[in-house]
Amino acid sequence: MNSNTYNEMDDDLRPEYDLSKLRGGVRGKYASKYREGTNLILLESDVAEVFKDNESVNEALRLLIKIAGAKYKKAAQPNASRAKLNIDR
Repeated sequence: MNSNTYNEMDDDLRPEYDLSKLRGGVRGKYASKYREGTNLILLESDVAEVFKDNESVNEALRLLIKIAGAKYKKAAQPNASRAKLNIDR
Protein backbone atom coordinates (compact mmCIF):
# COMPACT_ATOMS: atom_id res chain seq x y z
CA MET A 1 0.00 0.00 0.00
CA ASN A 2 1.26 3.47 -0.91
CA SER A 3 2.09 5.64 2.14
CA ASN A 4 1.08 8.80 0.21
CA THR A 5 -2.53 7.66 -0.05
CA TYR A 6 -5.04 10.16 1.36
CA ASN A 7 -6.81 8.91 4.48
CA GLU A 8 -9.93 10.69 5.74
CA MET A 9 -8.92 9.86 9.32
CA ASP A 10 -5.74 11.92 8.89
CA ASP A 11 -7.74 15.06 8.04
CA ASP A 12 -8.08 17.38 11.07
CA LEU A 13 -10.42 19.79 9.27
CA ARG A 14 -13.98 19.63 10.57
CA PRO A 15 -16.64 18.78 8.01
CA GLU A 16 -18.67 21.94 8.82
CA TYR A 17 -15.89 24.17 7.43
CA ASP A 18 -16.76 25.28 3.92
CA LEU A 19 -13.47 26.03 2.15
CA SER A 20 -15.28 27.72 -0.74
CA LYS A 21 -16.17 30.58 1.64
CA LEU A 22 -12.55 31.19 2.62
CA ARG A 23 -11.69 33.90 0.11
CA GLY A 24 -9.51 36.98 0.30
CA GLY A 25 -6.78 35.63 2.54
CA VAL A 26 -3.38 37.22 2.04
CA ARG A 27 -0.29 35.09 2.43
CA GLY A 28 2.41 36.80 4.49
CA LYS A 29 0.14 39.66 5.54
CA TYR A 30 2.07 40.26 8.78
CA ALA A 31 5.51 39.10 7.60
CA SER A 32 6.95 42.62 7.41
CA LYS A 33 5.83 43.42 10.98
CA TYR A 34 7.42 40.16 12.12
CA ARG A 35 10.70 41.11 10.45
CA GLU A 36 10.59 44.52 12.17
CA GLY A 37 10.85 42.77 15.51
CA THR A 38 7.33 42.80 16.84
CA ASN A 39 7.43 42.02 20.53
CA LEU A 40 4.68 39.62 21.56
CA ILE A 41 4.05 38.61 25.15
CA LEU A 42 1.58 36.03 26.38
CA LEU A 43 -0.40 37.21 29.40
CA GLU A 44 -1.69 34.82 32.02
CA SER A 45 -5.49 34.63 32.11
CA ASP A 46 -5.84 36.56 35.39
CA VAL A 47 -3.73 39.42 34.04
CA ALA A 48 -5.55 39.40 30.69
CA GLU A 49 -8.85 39.90 32.52
CA VAL A 50 -7.58 43.26 33.82
CA PHE A 51 -5.63 44.41 30.76
CA LYS A 52 -7.89 44.08 27.72
CA ASP A 53 -5.54 45.59 25.13
CA ASN A 54 -1.93 46.56 24.49
CA GLU A 55 -2.56 50.21 25.37
CA SER A 56 -3.63 49.35 28.93
CA VAL A 57 -0.62 47.06 29.41
CA ASN A 58 1.78 49.72 28.13
CA GLU A 59 0.18 52.39 30.32
CA ALA A 60 0.52 50.20 33.43
CA LEU A 61 4.15 49.35 32.64
CA ARG A 62 5.04 53.01 32.03
CA LEU A 63 3.47 53.89 35.38
CA LEU A 64 5.50 51.15 37.06
CA ILE A 65 8.67 52.49 35.44
CA LYS A 66 7.83 56.01 36.62
CA ILE A 67 7.16 54.77 40.17
CA ALA A 68 10.42 52.82 40.22
CA GLY A 69 12.18 56.01 39.08
CA ALA A 70 15.84 56.15 39.90
CA LYS A 71 15.97 52.52 40.99
CA TYR A 72 14.91 51.39 37.52
CA LYS A 73 17.29 53.74 35.73
CA LYS A 74 20.16 52.69 37.96
CA ALA A 75 19.48 48.99 37.35
CA ALA A 76 19.36 49.54 33.58
CA GLN A 77 22.81 51.15 33.47
CA PRO A 78 25.87 48.88 33.23
CA ASN A 79 27.96 48.66 36.35
CA ALA A 80 31.03 50.87 35.80
CA SER A 81 33.37 48.72 37.87
CA ARG A 82 32.20 45.57 36.08
CA ALA A 83 32.77 47.24 32.70
CA LYS A 84 36.28 48.28 33.77
CA LEU A 85 37.11 44.70 34.73
CA ASN A 86 36.03 43.44 31.32
CA ILE A 87 38.20 46.01 29.56
CA ASP A 88 41.29 45.12 31.61
CA ARG A 89 41.06 41.42 30.70
